[in-house]
Amino acid sequence: MANVWLVTGSGNGLGRTITEQALSAGNSVVATTRKPEQLDDLVARYGDKIRTVRHDVTSEEECQAAVQAALEAFGRVDVLVNNAGYGDVRPFEQTPAEDFRKLVETCLFGTVNMTRAVLPVMRNQRSGHIFQISSIGGRVAFAGNASYHAAKWGVGGFAEAIAQEAAPFGVVATTIEPGGMRTGFGTTATKDIELLPDYEPSVGQVMAMLGQSFGHEAGDPEKVAKLLLVLAEQTALPPHIVLGRVGLETVKAVEGVRAATRDAWQAVGDWIDFDVTGELPPLPNRQA
Repeated sequence: MANVWLVTGSGNGLGRTITEQALSAGNSVVATTRKPEQLDDLVARYGDKIRTVRHDVTSEEECQAAVQAALEAFGRVDVLVNNAGYGDVRPFEQTPAEDFRKLVETCLFGTVNMTRAVLPVMRNQRSGHIFQISSIGGRVAFAGNASYHAAKWGVGGFAEAIAQEAAPFGVVATTIEPGGMRTGFGTTATKDIELLPDYEPSVGQVMAMLGQSFGHEAGDPEKVAKLLLVLAEQTALPPHIVLGRVGLETVKAVEGVRAATRDAWQAVGDWIDFDVTGELPPLPNRQA
């Protein structure tokens, strides 16, 4: 069945790949980007099946306009892909407040703005899929990515609440959390800065590791796009889906440590309740 897709951040990277795959499968797409001319070749190839919209997801008015453009062109919105976003790898101390806020406005509030704009449409339709494109960075954290993690952890919690709210009227909301993909993300995420020496053991190591992995990431964005086409036909999905072997193993390892830490600190945690008597239990030897 052909659907109407609305994909943000579709000018390049994963958004562009999703747009191409959706069109090639016979769907109609409203593709939003800051630079619509990046999609001229797709317009020439697919004609009336695609509409491009110049769009900044940090503007609530432009998000409403993007949804309205989809309604005017195709009469409905079946699938929203909140893909617009970017990274910023550097120490938090060396990240200007304006840059931190700008990233969160794009990666978190852009998702909020688009979801707010599309949800009434899908509620009236009694159907729809909302895919929040996040990453394993919404589950785990690495030094040098404070602003990105602040946004993506926020996306995960926001989207899980929306999934519960929207399920009764037929809307499926899922956060997609891939590991590294070959989308060129890393070239824009890294900053050419003079790292303060105290951050060399932490952020410096992460930057070096990322520098070696860029262009060699295991994740195939074309496969991710094809998977979304299949997921968009499902009537029920989990609120989070982790993708990629590296991503899955990373999340498993981190969540295993968290579970062990939780259990080790349970007696201390239980102690703060009114109905628990006695002295504060000894803290675990491992100060996690």
